[in-house]
Amino acid sequence: MERTVSGRTVTGRTATRRGLLAGAGLVGVAAGLAACTSDKDSSGGTGGATESPKPDPNAAAATIVTPAKDATGVSAATEIVYELKNATEATVELKDVNGTVITGDLRADGSSWVPAKTLGYSTAYTVTVTATGSDGKTATATSGFTTMAKPSKTVRVTSFLADNAKAGVGMPLMYKFSRSIPEAQRAEVQKRLFVSSEPVQDGIWHWFSGTEVHYRPKEYWKAGSKINARLAIGGLDMGDGYYGKSDITLENLSIGSAVIMVADNKTKQMTVTKDGTVVRKIPISLGKPSTPSSSGTVVIIEKFVHTIFDTFAELGPELGYRTPIDYAQRLTWGGEYIHSAPWSISSQGKRNVSHGCLNMSPANAKWLFNLTTIGDPVTTKGTERQLKNGNGWTHWNMTWDEYVKGSALPFVSASTPSPAPSDSATPDPTATPDPTATPSA
Repeated sequence: MERTVSGRTVTGRTATRRGLLAGAGLVGVAAGLAACTSDKDSSGGTGGATESPKPDPNAAAATIVTPAKDATGVSAATEIVYELKNATEATVELKDVNGTVITGDLRADGSSWVPAKTLGYSTAYTVTVTATGSDGKTATATSGFTTMAKPSKTVRVTSFLADNAKAGVGMPLMYKFSRSIPEAQRAEVQKRLFVSSEPVQDGIWHWFSGTEVHYRPKEYWKAGSKINARLAIGGLDMGDGYYGKSDITLENLSIGSAVIMVADNKTKQMTVTKDGTVVRKIPISLGKPSTPSSSGTVVIIEKFVHTIFDTFAELGPELGYRTPIDYAQRLTWGGEYIHSAPWSISSQGKRNVSHGCLNMSPANAKWLFNLTTIGDPVTTKGTERQLKNGNGWTHWNMTWDEYVKGSALPFVSASTPSPAPSDSATPDPTATPDPTATPSA
């Protein structure tokens, strides 16, 4: 069987036990009617009755499962679930009362058809599924439903990244909800969070709290990747009587070259690679023993050509300082940066004298600043202090297995083929989509 939606074909078997039983019932009824019909009347003459035609058990058929026929109060985030019998392909057409067609696409696992936008509130829709058999003949199923009234209590979601942004290979996708999502509701919300990447890469969502959910790939993004995301939460039940206010999308996030930095306390050197090639080794001075740099992996959070470090509030009037800084690249919320430090050039490559930052010469700091992008990863190793998760964008400081534990749904690899439904299977509307598919895990 193949199901074609919005020009895309998904291959798999479509005959379901429900469909087969319905077909068997029709055959039984037809056979019963034929058994009660005689080709002669009671006087022995030929009667006018004719045998009822038997339905073709191999004919294509379609059944719309969700939403139920004539249902009301349907979620504006509903998906269309249907069953096919003896069909090689199918198309879905969704129209509102004005005849406007709502586009959409099939989930990668074939479990449901997802509208490309939030449906209107208190709006009637008609859905038609057209199945095509191997003989080229078609069969249609049509159903109608009406969506819910506009909710009064809503949850907004905001994105750290904007459309057409450029980022490094370690950049996570980060979203914040205006209200905490109950733990019991997070799986349902996560099912409506879609990420697609070119080329296709494995990844997963991680709930850092009820208000923050982030996404990272299994490995660093491949250089030159293009990424799109849709958090399709408009009209979605978010728990406790609240609903998603609207969908939010991220379009055309561009990943740059694979710029990766490793600062080694043993050698007092930072090794900088670009797309797998070492482009420079930079002498550095790390944090002195009383204020060590943190060992672990972060990504660059923000960049300042010129800024001022003011530590009086943190360290007090005796230890605090206020110093102009050039080419500063933030690594942690605790105040660790890569930056120019002309005052420590004699120590760079030899000894640690900083307050936790990675010091380098003005020339090296400027060169590195011009090379890097927010989201480029930095690993520091061999210091007296370990990085604490949450002190910066520490997504890569967790192993993949640790990161997966923060997901409300099991991980499904983008390279895992979708299983063909069995003859007794009904498409599961709650199945997790391929995380790289468009309308993720």
